[in-house]
Amino acid sequence: MPLTRSLSESTVVITGASSGIGAATALTLARRSTRLVLAARSKQGLTDIGDECRRLGAPTLELPTDTADARAVEQLAADAEAHFGRVDAWINNAGVAVYGRLRDLPVEQVRRTIDVDVFGYLHGVQAALPRLRAAGGGVLIMVGSVLSEVSLPYLGAYVMAKHAVQGLADSLRQELQADGIDEVSVCTVLPASIDTPLFAWAANYTEREVLAPRPLSSPQHVADRIVHLLQYPRRQSLVGTGAASVMWPWRLAPALAERLLVWYGQTAQFGRPAPPSPGNLFDPVEQPRRIDGGRRLPLAALAGIPAAALSQARRHLLGG
Repeated sequence: MPLTRSLSESTVVITGASSGIGAATALTLARRSTRLVLAARSKQGLTDIGDECRRLGAPTLELPTDTADARAVEQLAADAEAHFGRVDAWINNAGVAVYGRLRDLPVEQVRRTIDVDVFGYLHGVQAALPRLRAAGGGVLIMVGSVLSEVSLPYLGAYVMAKHAVQGLADSLRQELQADGIDEVSVCTVLPASIDTPLFAWAANYTEREVLAPRPLSSPQHVADRIVHLLQYPRRQSLVGTGAASVMWPWRLAPALAERLLVWYGQTAQFGRPAPPSPGNLFDPVEQPRRIDGGRRLPLAALAGIPAAALSQARRHLLGG
């Protein structure tokens, strides 16, 4: 079921709200006067977004939170409920990433990715569900990725996590149906490559600069879809330029798509040499708020990319 109240009367909790998709969603809801509870590790980014939401007229509470900490997430939910009286929707969005070969990555790097990107979502589910039900119903949104189904090399820990998010959402939805709980909708958003700070802030052990895979969509595109899902929930929603063109070949011709994405992962993800970096895996990046990653190209520069990429891919797949 959708939100039982209008957006202007609803309380929405957003994790990972200090940048990227989370920040864009917060500002979009702020323009609708939604009561917002914003959570992230970055205090500076969180404060900046919170101040901007208030300037747009939205009652806003910022709560610095590491979603990998179950008790911190429970406290987040309790504080949200105490401050605004109820929780109508919860958006699980906080995430980190690490680039490197799975066979070489230190296990603690992989474990941290899973702790934030999977257990962080589970902590959100367990804190949010009783409060959504107490509010008379609501919406739980999981921000996944096309990588919830598709895979790329050198991003294996993130792919593992996003596959798990899809399984978490699907199993949770089934359990709610089995228990006759129909007042809470569980939606998964599957963005394609989005121009957020994720790429710049990811941990990187490939010894090459991380590039954002093209084509890139704006975080606003995802934010608009999330706001739509709050009012018109659906099980799963692909979003972003190229999402369907990646997903459907993977479903219909997985072996061919896998081979193509091996080539794509080798050629489109990395640039010049770069030193290893832990990124924001364990500690937040304290910078003024950032929504876009600043990596989208002008339309004129993008015009030749699809044909050139297709030509190179064809030669690669045919062994030319």
